[in-house]
Amino acid sequence: MARLPDPGGFSIPPGPPPRSPDPGSFPVPRDPPPGSSTPLLVAEGLAKGFGTGEARVEIFRGVSLTLAPGDVLAVSGPSGCGKSTLLHLLAGIDTPDAGSVRVGGEAWEGLSAERRAELRGEAIGFVFQFHHLLPELSAVENVALPLFLAGIAEADARKTAREALDRVGLSARAASFPRTLSGGERQRVAIARAVVRRPRILLCDEPTGSLDTAHAASVFGLLLEVARERAGAAIVVTHDPEWARRCATMKMLTPKGLTGV
Repeated sequence: MARLPDPGGFSIPPGPPPRSPDPGSFPVPRDPPPGSSTPLLVAEGLAKGFGTGEARVEIFRGVSLTLAPGDVLAVSGPSGCGKSTLLHLLAGIDTPDAGSVRVGGEAWEGLSAERRAELRGEAIGFVFQFHHLLPELSAVENVALPLFLAGIAEADARKTAREALDRVGLSARAASFPRTLSGGERQRVAIARAVVRRPRILLCDEPTGSLDTAHAASVFGLLLEVARERAGAAIVVTHDPEWARRCATMKMLTPKGLTGV
């Protein structure tokens, strides 16, 4: 298979030699044993602001949460309250001004850049408001991309990607390119891509924000089903209380932390 282009248009360097896992199974190191109540993610006292001096804006402080296996947590709040910023901190993409985040017992601040990237790829799946599919790749190639980058053999990666597409009802569209898919279909491909490695944690940032009401309802329902089946736990951020109420637990993000709803 030719090397796949990344969003910037240049070639992705070859990864490690392909390996052939058991079909549909991509175990993550240091997972808690079945039935364990060991938290998948723990955040303590997170604070974040932007700017300096008189121009500094404090977004939030004192944000703490614990995500256990099986949890589906909604974080709600008005646009601009810092929900996306919080997800970036939980995923180790951004650094908090105070506080810490541990994923599977590993604190982001204590990891090298290489280990951060490795842990993020192993443990976390993302679903964004916009699908962020690569236009040059078919649906199955977009879903398989995390597996290719992890060094999974092409045949195994494509097989597992097709299984994920089948779960979101798009097996017949596997060879289709994003430009030929509807908005709802593109988001379902994005969901399949997010869970193809069976992450411990699924982080969803306004996953239905770009869809009309009819498509949003079906995609959100599917997202919750797939999150329970193929991920250890999920956090969904949304400004829409209707979607938040469909999750098992709902929290409101305020400048002083998370509050129960």
